[in-house]
This record gives sequence, C-alpha cells and structure tokens, in this order.
Amino acid sequence: MPRKEPDAQAQAHARPESRGTKAASAGSAVPALRLGIGGPVGAGKTTLVAGLCRALHGELSMAVVSNDTHAGEDAELLEGEGVLEPGRIAAVHAGCSPQAAIRDDIAANLDAVEALEAAFAPLDLVLIEGGGADLSAVFSRGLIDRQIFVIDAAAGGRTPRKGGAGITDTDLLLVNKTDLAPLVGADLEQMRVDAAARRSVAPGGVVRDTPLPTLFTSLAEHPHAPAVADWVRELIAEHRASVAP
Repeated sequence: MPRKEPDAQAQAHARPESRGTKAASAGSAVPALRLGIGGPVGAGKTTLVAGLCRALHGELSMAVVSNDTHAGEDAELLEGEGVLEPGRIAAVHAGCSPQAAIRDDIAANLDAVEALEAAFAPLDLVLIEGGGADLSAVFSRGLIDRQIFVIDAAAGGRTPRKGGAGITDTDLLLVNKTDLAPLVGADLEQMRVDAAARRSVAPGGVVRDTPLPTLFTSLAEHPHAPAVADWVRELIAEHRASVAP
C-alpha cells in the first residue's frame, strides 16, 4: 500500500542543487531555465515548441535545441516557420536511440545548450525537444530544470493508465489532440482520472498530497498553447526567485 508523503508539496518538486543556484551564488546573471519537452513520435512535441515560441518570444529571450534521429527535420521545420530568429534553433542528431541523448549520454545536448547560451546571452528560456521515444523516456536532471511530457489522445485512452516515468514523474503531462479523441473512442474524462491516479504516487510508492499537473488541449485548435505558456511563465517567475541573490 502506498505510503503517505510527509511533506508532499516540497518533495514533489524537490531537485538537487541546480545550475541556477550555483550560478547565483557565484554572483553571475540568472541562468536560463532549461525546459525539456518529451513524448512519443507524433504526439505534438514540435507543435508545442513552435506554439511556446510564438506565445513567449515577445517577452522572453529564447532558444531551442531539437533532437532528431538523423535529418534534423524538426529543427528545419521550426526554422521554416520562423518561430525564432535565425541561429536560435540548434539540431542534435540523436541517432537510433533518442532517449539516450537526453537521459544517458547528454554531452551533445549540453554542448548545444551552452553554445546557444553563450551566443545569445542572457537567455531566459531554452526549450530542449527530445526525439520521439517511449513512455519511460525522460530527461536527465543534469540537462534540464523541468520537463513536459506530451501524449496523444488519438493514440488511445489507455495511455495514462500504462504509466512509465513520462506519465508519472514529469513536471507537466500534456494530453494533446483532444479534438480527435471522439474519433478513436477515447474517453477524456477517464484519461483525466487515470492520469491523476498515476501522477499522485511518487517513486517508492509515496503518495503526493496533490497529483503532479496534467493539462488537456488541442494544439490544432490552440496553436499558441496558452495554458502551457501560462504554466511556463509561472516556472520562469519561480526560477528567477529561486536564484535571486
């Protein structure tokens, strides 16, 4: 039986000492918030990145790192749509194991992030899009500060119930393509219940007082991802406060 978490609010968001904390203590500028965006192929990761860039670029200094198998197609798509000025989008060729590039061997991604941070300092936000992977493929905390996991309602209503670290442990779960759910018989309310149940239990069976957040949207209908953009704004404010001298 799951154990009750003694201080759920703190533990649910507990992180090791961040890059930001170290930078602030050294007297340097507030470092960029690094936000990972992961999820299966076709769930809408690139669409979300594009939407966040459109929604936030007027108020934040931003850059993007896009992981792809070989071709760098997602980075080219973002550049072609003009969501950020040239040079602010970098491609990492993750090869046949995209989850390894964001979780196990993060050197290429770190190099890309640090190059963007040096070229466009000071940045407020770096979005790191993972290559399409399974429900357990999450980012290393050595690469990102927070992470969003995107799933596709049109892939079937059972996805939240299946679990995996992407479902249970990421900072925000985004269920995309809600407009297509009726076409495949996916019950959005049941998905909501299943997601809350999975995201209410931390690793080790510890029960959180409040489940980690889940948002439902159709990025086709809301291309600027307003609910996610508001969540990111709150993260930025929290990040700045946490590293303030």
